[in-house]
Order: sequence, then structure tokens, then C-alpha cells
Amino acid sequence: MAAPMRFDGRVVLVTGAGGGLGREYALQFAERGAAVIVNDLGGGMSGGGESSRPADLVVKEIRSKGGKAVANYNSVEDGEKLVQTALDNFGKIDIVVNNAGILRDRSFARISDLDWDLIHRVHMRGSFLVTRAAWPHMKKQGYGRIIMTSSASGLYGNFGQANYSAAKLGLVGLSNTLAKEGVKYDIKCNAIAPMAGSRMTQTILPEGALQRLDPKHVAPVVLYLCHEDCPETGGVFETGAGWVSKLRWQRTKGTVVRQDDAIMTPEQVRDSWSEITDFSDATYPNSGGESTTQALAAVEEAFQNQSSVPAPPGGGGGGNSIERAIGYTARPTVFTYTTDDAILYNLAVGMSTSDPDHLKFLFEGSEDFRVIPSFSVIPAASCIPNILSGDIPGLSIDPTKVLHGEQYMEIYKPISPSGKLICKFTVADILDKGSGAVIVLNVDLESEEGERVAMNQFALFVVGAGRFGGHRNTDKAYAPVDPPSRPPDATVRDKTSIDQAALYRLTGDRNPLHIDPSFAIMGGFDKPILHGMCTYGFATRAVLKQFANNDVTLIKAIKARMSKTVLPGQTLQTDMWKEGSRIHFLTKVVENGNVCLSGAYVDLTRAPATVTTTTQPTQSVSLASDAVFAEFSRRIKASPALVKKINAVYLWNVTKDGKTCAQWTVDLKTGSGSVYRGEPKQGKAGCTLTLADSDLVAMVSGKLNPQQAFMQGKLKVSGNIMLSQKLSQLFQDQAKL
Repeated sequence: MAAPMRFDGRVVLVTGAGGGLGREYALQFAERGAAVIVNDLGGGMSGGGESSRPADLVVKEIRSKGGKAVANYNSVEDGEKLVQTALDNFGKIDIVVNNAGILRDRSFARISDLDWDLIHRVHMRGSFLVTRAAWPHMKKQGYGRIIMTSSASGLYGNFGQANYSAAKLGLVGLSNTLAKEGVKYDIKCNAIAPMAGSRMTQTILPEGALQRLDPKHVAPVVLYLCHEDCPETGGVFETGAGWVSKLRWQRTKGTVVRQDDAIMTPEQVRDSWSEITDFSDATYPNSGGESTTQALAAVEEAFQNQSSVPAPPGGGGGGNSIERAIGYTARPTVFTYTTDDAILYNLAVGMSTSDPDHLKFLFEGSEDFRVIPSFSVIPAASCIPNILSGDIPGLSIDPTKVLHGEQYMEIYKPISPSGKLICKFTVADILDKGSGAVIVLNVDLESEEGERVAMNQFALFVVGAGRFGGHRNTDKAYAPVDPPSRPPDATVRDKTSIDQAALYRLTGDRNPLHIDPSFAIMGGFDKPILHGMCTYGFATRAVLKQFANNDVTLIKAIKARMSKTVLPGQTLQTDMWKEGSRIHFLTKVVENGNVCLSGAYVDLTRAPATVTTTTQPTQSVSLASDAVFAEFSRRIKASPALVKKINAVYLWNVTKDGKTCAQWTVDLKTGSGSVYRGEPKQGKAGCTLTLADSDLVAMVSGKLNPQQAFMQGKLKVSGNIMLSQKLSQLFQDQAKL
């Protein structure tokens, strides 16, 4: 077994060592033989105040165990004084751990000059000044180890921490440069992004998480990086709770988007975006020089290949040669998307937390997380710009004259809520409608393994492009189908938001027609209109809910004709008729009666047994937890003071075999309080808790710790999560529960 790592004879300066991570670094270095300078100004989290007590207590603790330590109370902006303390007491400086930090959280619009400057003075400038003071001594002795403390906020960004995150990522850049400049002198520099319980996190993390994130589990990483046997330099490490990971910059292979001797255009960037952002063949450059060299080599190779590629089919002769365009198949593109994109789409087509089944569509942590099947239009539509940019031989189109007429999609397997899809589009046919032309486009979506996932057919009407002598009809297009001439079997009304188009455009369709009033007027509309495919998504969601119990695996195909426009804020009424496994639907605008989706239907994989008439979970199942809520009711009646103490409404979703089988409201806000089945009768729940029947019984009886249940995913909490902490008052005397 290798010998324990020791730091005998080494002198270590730890800034911000009066508590939290810094204290733990100081204690562990001292325990392993190092002489430690314990620096701490003794100020508050926001940088105010001073006190010698924090540093003195750490020094006292080290000395009581036989270690060597001295205190320093200077600000890190007095870097020379900190290093001089090391030189005066121990004659040298070997290791610097830049740990001192403060917080001044503000949203970006509210950050003052002082908020910005104070954060940078402590984190960025302080680390620079302390390290600069130590640098010449490390160079002279031919040895040094330096730690920069970054943060997840710096690596990924965090709301309300623009000042903090900018400084923390800046420290990574500083560390990278010092690692290169220090190679000649055996000075190694690394950055860490620690996850630990501290005075900065104790107010926002649950108790169970704080226990796991003990600073004791971060310090060993810092000690190893500072040991003479560690070869690492220029690294960035995330660590916490005993977990350690190294990060590195990853870059897509990229693509050359311009032709040799031609000016590059924004349209070329747009049309190559899927390749530009495809990480499937990523590279990992280690320096700016390497990065530039790789880019120039790729350009040179691309230009050589361009000179040897034959002309595309149809050549460049100009004119609208329809024969050459029909049957044209474009080069496949890659569409990459994340769970954020799936959630955004679900929200954009009206999914709401008011739906009892919303977690399935809005929470990536849900075991049954899904995207609404009409999402397949999003990757398919990413190919459409190709036909508008002149890529199809023999076809020239004015994009301002294009209208989305009809949409058909066929789903072969449930669409994963994240991943990559290969998009292959073909011009199926071009029809002459006299006043315009209809271009029928088929877009196949395949998985990376080549498995067919979905097919979309777009019928695009090009105003004024008709009368070219072509055929008027085709058997290559999926035709609309009128609904039965009888009253509908089900009807759903959805009021769209005034911001519905602004939200939906974030899914990919950035046409200014849907957001810019002046552009809408140029297009002949009084104001921006809602996307036809947004209305299509609303209708799909209505059928999915009413006839498929929100089971996306039951959706096989969807067809609709976009007939009239919808304005954001208007109410959509979707009427539905059941005919075997086909659900016909018609969607109209309630405010003016205009039919906006016609000839529409959804084909299911099997015929539904009955029409869904309610969205509430079944309440008739007898559950062990029923007794818990009965006891809750008794306790509320016996202790009316609980209502004043807690002052909140809770909704409990109780599941069994993965399905919600009961809902209970615990109202500790209204009147003298009450417990009853179902959703709140007044207002909305401040906090919603979801867990299995058996886990609820175990939790209230003290056999399952709530924090552990939350961390393990057994207990899911939404809304004001802090209200869940107040429930502990209901759980007292668990033996009776």
C-alpha cells in the first residue's frame, strides 16, 4: 500500500479560512504536516464587517492538535501582506489556495457598480493579487502549487449571479494561463468548482443535502492537487459529496459554410446550423494556437474538395424547371434537442401545471417524461429553410409568398424527449393550383441507428406561383377528411395566452409575422398571428387527453388543414368525433366562429374504449394512506393554532403502481383548516407533494426520512418547496401516525 500523502516542510496559505471550505482545507493540510497561514478578514457574506475571531479559532484548533499555524486578518486585496505573513513566520510560500469569497446576488438589471466591483475585487482581483505576490517566490525556489476556486455558477451561469459567475469563470481563464506559464518552474495551477455546505448555501439547501455536501469531502481533492506527486495542471474539477469530475472544453467538429472565393452569408450559417452544433464527432483543443490551426486546416480541406465535386443535378441554368425539382432528395441534416426543448414545446402548445398529468410533460425527472407527439414537426421543419434558400435545383421561391397549408405526420415510435434525429426531406410533388403552387414535402425522421421514428408531410402554398402547366392533384399527398355530420362526442376549450405566439416561436419558427406588428401589417394582418402549428399542437393535446388518457404511445397519425388565422389570446374550441380508431376533429375560434383547423383527424394505434370525460384521478381506490389524512384532520381540529403557524394549502398526489390514484388537500390557511379529497376548493395549492401510498405511510410514521425521500426521487415537490418544511409540525408524535 502506498504511503500516506504528507506535507511536512510545506507552507500553505489559505484565504477565507475562518469557516466552511477554507477552514477544512487549513485543518487537513495542518493534520498532514503543513504549516498554515489562516487568512480571514472576518466579514459577512456580502463583504461587510471585520473580525479576528474566525481565523483565531481555526489557528487555535490546529495548534491544540500539535499543528503549526498563524493567523492573518488582511483583505485579499492586500496580497503582499498575506504572503509576507508566510515569509515572516515560516520563511517561504509553497501553496496558495484562493478560497475567499462573498456574495451580492442581484438580477442583472439591478446590479449596481458596487455590487459588481466588490465581487470582482474579492474573487478575481483578490486571487490575482495574492497569487502575484507568491509567484516570484515560487519561481525562485522552482516549486509551487496554486488553486483557484471557481463555481458551477461560473461554469454554467446562474440567475441573479451575473457578477459572481463572471468572476468565477474568469478565474478558470487565469488558472489556464498560469498553468502554461508555470511549467518551466514546476508551478502547477488548477481550478475547482466545489459543491459544499457553507454559510452561502445553508439557507437554500435542505438539511439532508447539506449533510452530504460536507466540506470534508471536498478538501481531499484540493490536497491531492497541491501535493508534489500530482502531475495535474491546467485542470478544472467539479467536486462535492465524495464525487469528483474533471471538465474540459468540448468543440464540435464544425463545418465550412462558404464557397472558395465567395463572401460568406448569414443564410449559409443558418442552413448549416445542425452541422455547426453537432457534437457527435467532437474535438478537444488544448490551446488557442491548436484551435486556429485546426480551423484553417478544415477550411483548406473543404476548398480542395469543392473544386473536385461535380455540379448538382440540373446544373445552374436558371428557370423554374419543375421536372428537376420533383423527386429531389436533399442531403440529410441532424437535429439535436434536449429535455428543455421538449418542455418548451409542451408549454408552447398549452400544457399547464393545472393538468393533473402535467409532470409527465413538464418535469424531466418524471419517470414517464414525454413530449406531445406533434413535436415531430419541430425537427422536420428544420429542413424547410433549404427550399427557401435555393437549394432545390430548378426551384426558385419567394419566401414571403409561402403559406403553410396542410400538415400530416405519422409516428412510428414514441419520440424521445431528448436526443438526435436524422432529417431526410424529399420533394414529393408540385401541384399547379392556378392562383399558386402547392409544394408537397416529405420529411423522414430517423434515429442515429437508422430506425424510422416519424414522417411529416408539409403542403406549402406559394402565392402567385401557379399556371405553369402542371397537374392539379396528386395521390402522393394525404388528403383532409371531413368529420361526421352529427354532434361531437367531446369538446375542449383552451384560451390561448396573449404571449402564446411569442412562446411558440422559441420552438424554432422565428417568422416575424408572429411577433412584429409592422411585419404582420406588411403581410396583410392587423396584428401578429398565432402559428398554425401551435393551434395544431393545442388540438393534438386535446385529443391526446380526451381519447388517449395522455398516453403518447396511442398516437399513430395526425392530419389537419390550416384554414383561418388565430390571434394570440383568442379561445380555441376543438370538437371531436370518435369513429373506431380515428378521432376526427375541427378547431374553431370561439370569439369569431372561424374554423382554423379543418379536415382533421388523429389515428390511434387502437380504438379507445370510452371517451374520457374527466381529468381527475380515480378516487375510489382504498389506500393505506387514507388513515394518515384522517389523522391529519383530527390533529387540525384538535390544534387550531396549526393553521396560524403553517398558513398554507397543500395538495397531495398519492400514487400506486406509478399512477395517481388519489388527491388530498390539506388546507391550513382557510378558516379553521380542513382535510378533504380532491384539489383545493379555494385558490391554488402553495405546495404540491407527490409520492407513493406506501412511501407516504413510511414517511409520516418515521420510517422514511423526508430529505432522503426527496433526494432519492421518491418524494416530488413542486410550488413553494420551503412550505414542505413546515409540515413537520403535523408529523409530531409519529408513533400515533
